[in-house]
Amino acid sequence: MKPIFLIGYMGCGKTTLGKPLANLLGWRFVDLDIYIEQQCGMTAKQVFTTHGEAHFRKLEREALEQVVAMGGNTIVACGGGTPLQPGNMELMNRVGITVWLQTSVERIASRLVLPDQRSKRPLLSHMSDEQIKQSVIDGIEARSPFYEQAQLRFDSTHLESEDQIAATARQLAQLLTLKSYLTSPHPL
Repeated sequence: MKPIFLIGYMGCGKTTLGKPLANLLGWRFVDLDIYIEQQCGMTAKQVFTTHGEAHFRKLEREALEQVVAMGGNTIVACGGGTPLQPGNMELMNRVGITVWLQTSVERIASRLVLPDQRSKRPLLSHMSDEQIKQSVIDGIEARSPFYEQAQLRFDSTHLESEDQIAATARQLAQLLTLKSYLTSPHPL
């Protein structure tokens, strides 16, 4: 089986949906940003601050290659910028299934303005709610050409409660099964 790469803008639910999807399928789950942090012993913010974005992107590519080497039966929550780096979308599309998680600007902004999200995302910590919304609009527009290379698109709007998350994970598993990306059916 091929690994499944969840891509999309920050706040679209890659980790929120990826964990229960992996549990549902009985697969391994990897959050690429957390994987990088574990490998280098620093937070992503510390890597950016200490070594710069270019170094982080180098670590990100190395981590992506390591996760690919793990083989199939893996759900990977990619960082929002992972698909933008040269060769990453090509690699993910060649070895696995890429799924662009799509959510409205309003829903993403409503998630990102929450205090726990602001504290986890240093770029947002000093922005007003309106600035965050504009940043989401601009970011999605700039990244869409990369995200559009995904093999599937999936609506990740409804992730606001445990019931919604579970239902959405089941829907994505059904879509993957229907599209024959999973070679054997899984209990849904």
